[in-house]
Amino acid sequence: MTTIQGPAVFLAQFISDEAPFNSLDGICKWAVDIGFKGIQMPTTDSRFIDLQKAAESKTYADELKGTIASYGLEITELSTHLQGQLVAVHPAYDDFFDAFAPKNVHGKPKARQEWAVQQLKYAAKASQNLGLNAHATFSGSLLWQYFHPWPQRPPGLVEDGFAELAKRWLPILNEFDQNGVDLCYEIHPGEDLFDGETYEMFLKAVNNHSRACLLYDPSHFVLQQLDYIQYIDFYHERIKAFHVKDAEFNPTGKQGTFGGYQSWVNRAGRYRSPGDGQIDFKTIFSKLAQYDFKGWAVMEWECCIKNQEDGAREGAEFIKNHIIKVTDKAFDDFAAVETNKAFNKKNLGL
Repeated sequence: MTTIQGPAVFLAQFISDEAPFNSLDGICKWAVDIGFKGIQMPTTDSRFIDLQKAAESKTYADELKGTIASYGLEITELSTHLQGQLVAVHPAYDDFFDAFAPKNVHGKPKARQEWAVQQLKYAAKASQNLGLNAHATFSGSLLWQYFHPWPQRPPGLVEDGFAELAKRWLPILNEFDQNGVDLCYEIHPGEDLFDGETYEMFLKAVNNHSRACLLYDPSHFVLQQLDYIQYIDFYHERIKAFHVKDAEFNPTGKQGTFGGYQSWVNRAGRYRSPGDGQIDFKTIFSKLAQYDFKGWAVMEWECCIKNQEDGAREGAEFIKNHIIKVTDKAFDDFAAVETNKAFNKKNLGL
């Protein structure tokens, strides 16, 4: 077994135009001062990383890694959540998702997709240059608007959708494989990969590609009322990244899992800061240790109530207190006897 690394923090929800969150040096100093040891880095803001340059220049990648290391931090993974979303976009969402891409591809779905695919390929090489072995992303979606079948879906629509999704992702997965990096899909509402069944459908469509791995975030499963503990038993061999994000589900006589038209604070299912929700992280950390998870515990702050800086400070301590330093001996070693084949045969009546 391996002791989980951490605590780390996903920077996406903290980057802003105000100090210390508007520069790499500022955000690194902030992160280490409140107890983090690692940072998961989004890749769409050049103030923090030039993704193309990190892919094309090992010197730049080494300098970036060195700057972060000078604060006592490590990069846990790069993230292309926004770019991954754009690999597959249904036309109904075109206008909404244009904001995730440069202005020169707005209103041009094909050009936007090509840009996103190239970004993922840069991320594969950049991850290798930075010495990383896992990467975080979204799958995008061609089918989400059809998840509740009314009116009835045309026969074969879902199968065709997953075939197309696989066609778009296979070249990217191969690029990650060539660079020795696992591509970890965050299973998430709004993506075609939103639970275990859809992940398995995708996995089948990409021929069980060895790099088609998982970012485990239990908060999304609480909102779906999915067994997030058993999920680890099913998919632990594919889980290569981990978000520590809490959630709660409080159904009423007026709303349940489909409460998405309400504001976040008024939904039956809502995200909370670590420790403020209903998730059994004690069991999660035990399960991941049992299955020899070798990655990082990365706090993702998404809370509709608590201030983000308070959530980060508390989250660092929360993760630190949940990481299990795994044992290198059995608790009953004191009662052990020496290995003796003759003695064993005697006790087996042989």
